[in-house]
Amino acid sequence: MPATRQPDFSQFLKVLTRTGKPGHLPCYEHIASPGFVDRRTGKPFSRMPFGSEEYWQTYVDFWIGMGYDCIPMEVTPRLVLPPREAHEGAVSVESEATACIRNMDEFEAYPWPDPADPMEFSHFETVGRLMPEGARIVGGVCAGPYEWSTYLMGVVGLSMAIFDQPELVHALYARLQAIYVSAVRQLATMDCIGALRQGDDLGFKTSTFLKPAALRRLIFPIYKDMAAEAHAAGKPFILHSCGNLANVYEDLIEDCKIDAKHSFEETILPVEEFKARYGARCTPLGGLDVDMICRADEATLRAYTRDKVEKCFADGYWALGTGNSLTDYMPVENYMIVLDEAARVAATL
Repeated sequence: MPATRQPDFSQFLKVLTRTGKPGHLPCYEHIASPGFVDRRTGKPFSRMPFGSEEYWQTYVDFWIGMGYDCIPMEVTPRLVLPPREAHEGAVSVESEATACIRNMDEFEAYPWPDPADPMEFSHFETVGRLMPEGARIVGGVCAGPYEWSTYLMGVVGLSMAIFDQPELVHALYARLQAIYVSAVRQLATMDCIGALRQGDDLGFKTSTFLKPAALRRLIFPIYKDMAAEAHAAGKPFILHSCGNLANVYEDLIEDCKIDAKHSFEETILPVEEFKARYGARCTPLGGLDVDMICRADEATLRAYTRDKVEKCFADGYWALGTGNSLTDYMPVENYMIVLDEAARVAATL
């Protein structure tokens, strides 16, 4: 699966910082499912031991072989969860399945990692060594502070504790803030990393999970510090978040200072509409509907891709990609059609 061209992260950097039209249309995805990587590479990536040399070499070859300038990558922090158990009679099993902090005693007893050593950084060093010249990692922590708070407390547990045990909630987020900010500070010093990122799904179709006031009090100060650490090292900061964030976009852009936003759903806010509203201050990334890519015939898919590229890349400040991720069920050939059509159209703009 040879590379279609020599990667050049500086072109993607122009997109993120909105400082000049790139020489080609860069691509960006938040994640690719192991099954998609299997089918694209023809290798059993999903069965390879995580962190092995073969695992990371296959991962690098996958992205570079599709013409990407960057390797999107995240590593789980040193936070531990209890085994998932069946909760007999529970209204919501999954959302509370790993809850292990329900009071201050459990908070104090939890095996918190040393903030100075929040994650395994050697994985980034390995990928940096395996990447071809010109490529860079877009790296971050796997799952965001909101998501980890729901793993540790449960969605119901967190929601109730915000009102019943505010001191516990503030203590939890203070501990998470130390972990995340330290991780970004250290990642930002690595030459192989060209931009920082954080995925943290904050909402659903009509709203955020927490009220905007709670996000401003608990979550956004963490993002603000993370972005500041990235910017102090001269590197952009990308936020991936699903859901309807209409009520907090100004907070994310003006207060948290995110440079780019990923994850767009047609039924919430099409990427071209985000670009029209916020594109001068925050770069949109991706936005092509996953269902469309999965099910459309070639002619329809090419027309759809052409429309998105023409609407979003005329000024150069957009990167091609899906609205969410490369899924196990997405036909590889359909995604390659998207890449092919997008490159053709972008060359004419």
